[in-house]
Amino acid sequence: MKLFVGLGNPGARYAGNRHNIGYMAVEAIASAHGFGPWRSRFQGVTSEGRLGAEQVLLLKPETFMNLSGQSVGEAMRFYKLSPADLTVFHDELDLAPGRLRLKQGGGHAGHNGLRSIHAHVGEAYGRVRLGIGHPGHKDAVASYVLNDFAKADQGWLEDLLRGIADGAEALARGDGARFQNAVALRMQPPKPEKPKGEAKAAAPEAPEAAPDTRSALQRLADRFR
Repeated sequence: MKLFVGLGNPGARYAGNRHNIGYMAVEAIASAHGFGPWRSRFQGVTSEGRLGAEQVLLLKPETFMNLSGQSVGEAMRFYKLSPADLTVFHDELDLAPGRLRLKQGGGHAGHNGLRSIHAHVGEAYGRVRLGIGHPGHKDAVASYVLNDFAKADQGWLEDLLRGIADGAEALARGDGARFQNAVALRMQPPKPEKPKGEAKAAAPEAPEAAPDTRSALQRLADRFR
């Protein structure tokens, strides 16, 4: 079994926050792939289903962000999972809005949800880093992540979540490149090809020079003016 965890804070007050993009990601996967209903377990809510050949448990911890590791650790112990079975979807200040990066192991970079998971299960798990951009000053970070996405963000956010759902099966089987490609196709769809046999538009012909109707004497006189 694979465990996909989306980080966020529970309750309607936080539902649209930038900090909750991890919740949004696993919700998109559940909806697109016909997962079962969400139910309370492991100090959070879970939904089960399959992504290709893999049985996958989706988990949204409800311990609030800073204690996410309590929920994640409980689920992992119950199913006897290792960090290699765990992938965490979380917001990333150091990536531009709409950018996505995969990471395996490493530090938590000050993210309190990851810090808590590190404390409970170690650091050798996978992460899907979901860019939300940075407000520009560290004193503005708390307010920024705990506010909703702007209306101008909705277009790229919807495309990003659809791309995550498209690529979720590849991610579950460990094909990170194909997963990222699925996201990229949603974010930057290929331009439609021209139908075969369609002729290129002919370049416009240069206009012909107007005939010089002056007499030879007039032309000669102009040269000495």
